[in-house]
Amino acid sequence: MRCRIPVIIALLTTASTAMAIDLEPLWDFSNPQASEQRLRAAMATASADDALVLQTQIARTHGLRKDFAKAQEILQSIAASVPLASPEVRVRYALELGRSYASATHPPQLQTAESLTLARDAFARALQTARGAQLDGLAIDAIHMLAFVDTAPVDQLKWARQALAIVEASSQPAAKKWEASIRNNIGYALHQLGRFDEALVEFQQAVDLRQRGTDAASIRTAHWMVAWTLRALGRMDEALAMQLQLERECEEAKMPDEYVYEELEILYRARGDGGRAKHYGALRQSVAAQPS
Repeated sequence: MRCRIPVIIALLTTASTAMAIDLEPLWDFSNPQASEQRLRAAMATASADDALVLQTQIARTHGLRKDFAKAQEILQSIAASVPLASPEVRVRYALELGRSYASATHPPQLQTAESLTLARDAFARALQTARGAQLDGLAIDAIHMLAFVDTAPVDQLKWARQALAIVEASSQPAAKKWEASIRNNIGYALHQLGRFDEALVEFQQAVDLRQRGTDAASIRTAHWMVAWTLRALGRMDEALAMQLQLERECEEAKMPDEYVYEELEILYRARGDGGRAKHYGALRQSVAAQPS
């Protein structure tokens, strides 16, 4: 199994809830099919509103498997009931409808102007309803998804800062758990804009937040972002030391990472060490060739 530290807008994969039903134990975002089975089993004892929430999440499992037509079919089947349901149902319905048109799992050819418009409208409705109902975690989720529609770094920075403002003003755990991902998103947008010093500050704060948890892979990703930015700042020795440490950690976890190898290849080439650069280039290619 490989680590694959991504150089992309971070996704928060913890489901937040405000209703009686607890979605978190039902979700394994790395295994949407198993998640669907648990979500369907929970339908047996769910209240009317909770059943609608579960249906939105079942639709999401199909989106994660790139079966967007099935996701839309499920959402259409409950559309008539949604307007009379709770604010959370309405928010989750709009979120998943938007995700069926635009998300991290959509290939570029499906990201048409029409699909992006439909997604933006749905995410905007979700945001408006969530804000009105003080569902802070879901409001942040909607903002997070708007950054998938508005992909220019300046727009992503705008959305991420709006999300951070909600986190900082909220006392809700469902909102607070987003902070590390949002700091990462702000840092990534700043990095894309060439504002490396500012990006480094955000990435270092993300590291501090991740280290309070127990997700080793997320902690490694946070350190990778710091090292990546150190290289951009010309602080090559610090970047190299961090990437070598990440290499050791990934190997200990039996999750070799192509992005770590890629950075090590770049760093050694910059040092004039062609042999080590070639070594890491070969490792990078080997891991990249493995099935996901």
